[in-house]
Amino acid sequence: MTKISTQHMDIRKFKTTLYQELSQVTKALSNAHRLEILDLLAQGSFPVAYIAEQINLPVANASQHLQVLKKSGLVNTQREGKYMFYELAGEHVFETWCALRKLGFAQNEEISKLLNDYRNRRNRLKTISSTELSEKMDRQEIYLIDVRPREEYENGHIEDAVSYPQKELSERIKELPEDREIVAYCRGPLCLMADEAVKYLQKHGFKAARLGGGYADWVASDQPAENSGAGNSQ
Repeated sequence: MTKISTQHMDIRKFKTTLYQELSQVTKALSNAHRLEILDLLAQGSFPVAYIAEQINLPVANASQHLQVLKKSGLVNTQREGKYMFYELAGEHVFETWCALRKLGFAQNEEISKLLNDYRNRRNRLKTISSTELSEKMDRQEIYLIDVRPREEYENGHIEDAVSYPQKELSERIKELPEDREIVAYCRGPLCLMADEAVKYLQKHGFKAARLGGGYADWVASDQPAENSGAGNSQ
């Protein structure tokens, strides 16, 4: 960030400088890849190679985006052995991402339309809220699966959730109970791994639904979670 000197600066210039500094943060948020990176880092801290793989970018490109986020103060780094790990700079960054996401849904009808069309094409996949999930878990009515990659599950997961990465679901489907509803969750409302898992489970005769939010949203609302790895940002 630019160091601001207030010596010999008139009020108008001072205010303009403040807004210019603020604009550096909003510029960092004005890129689809960087928003997806924030969504990923809400799951915990990860090295650049993992981030690049998850958002389908070359490592060099992912690194450039991470440097922009770091320069704007949205992301921090910490070294673990020979690897540099990236993480959200604090809970306020996740809160800002949630507010931006909420604003986008409220003001841009195309976002909701795209998601609804996607889910309607998949036979109107059932979605449940965090409150419904808590109630069903208390009554032991559901079997909760985390379909994010195992690295993210190990960083932290909803209490009592079992790791079933989406890519492994077809190989492990016989392990799932047939007498309970299966609820799948992933990173959040814009993540589609849980949708694909629910579609697959329904196709194979399971009663299944996806959690409307994701792991980071669950933790942010002070719901019970288990952190089995370092670097969870929430």
